[in-house]
Amino acid sequence: MESALAWQRMFQMWPQGMPRKGLVVTSYQENIVFVNFLIADGLLALERDRPDTTGARKVIVAFSAILAVKQQDTDPFENMKQLNFA
Repeated sequence: MESALAWQRMFQMWPQGMPRKGLVVTSYQENIVFVNFLIADGLLALERDRPDTTGARKVIVAFSAILAVKQQDTDPFENMKQLNFA
């Protein structure tokens, strides 16, 4: 499966009870901390809780530009199954 499609599916399947926050690592060598997100066809809109160095609180990134997603929560690793991991 193409990675962009895999990322899009993961965000689409994000469980209701799981906090919509984390950190996206992009192919532009940027780490984007987010506290909320919205999905469009092929795009992910991320909301920050504080502005970046340019003053931006929101960023739109293509799913194809995502290299990794990091989560800072302390929930049990078993909860990753909610994101379709086995």
